[in-house]
Amino acid sequence: MITHIEGKLVEKNPTDVVIDCNGVGYFINISLHTFSQIPSNEKLRLYTYLLVREDSHSLYGFSSKVEREIFKLLISVSGIGANTARTMLSSLSPDQVKEGIASEDVALIQSVKGIGIKTAQRVIIDLKDKVLKVFGMEELSLAQSNTDKEEALSALEVLGFNKKQSEKVVEKILKAQPDAQVEQIIKEALKNL
Repeated sequence: MITHIEGKLVEKNPTDVVIDCNGVGYFINISLHTFSQIPSNEKLRLYTYLLVREDSHSLYGFSSKVEREIFKLLISVSGIGANTARTMLSSLSPDQVKEGIASEDVALIQSVKGIGIKTAQRVIIDLKDKVLKVFGMEELSLAQSNTDKEEALSALEVLGFNKKQSEKVVEKILKAQPDAQVEQIIKEALKNL
């Protein structure tokens, strides 16, 4: 019903904002990702989703249409409510959620507070095809880069490096060079560990 709200930013908190739109103040729930994207200036536009329940009408705001689309997909999964979806988008960026689902990364989805292994698996089973279709992602390229990442991580672990540290370094390398091969990832990681 309400697709976006544009107006003057009156109040800004990590979980919500108030936007004055022609004299009406809208209380909008947001994720930490959206919070970090909101500029400090007065004029603001958020893409919104109105969640109507028996006991309340809640407005959720997003800095991009992509984030809103991911939110809508997440709340379509049984066991994922609006607050859990917002927590997921606060813990992970929309791109991380998209890629985690598309590459069947159960551990990544499960790393979000309040999501167990069964729910993480359900999210992936229910949404993988939708994510690939809606965002036009290639399944093979994700699987390939994920395999390179896993090979590099296991090699670093064999070399005696801490798994958590290695994951952080490898993630940074893959963000900078998404097409990096296994050897390249390992060489770069060794320089940074």
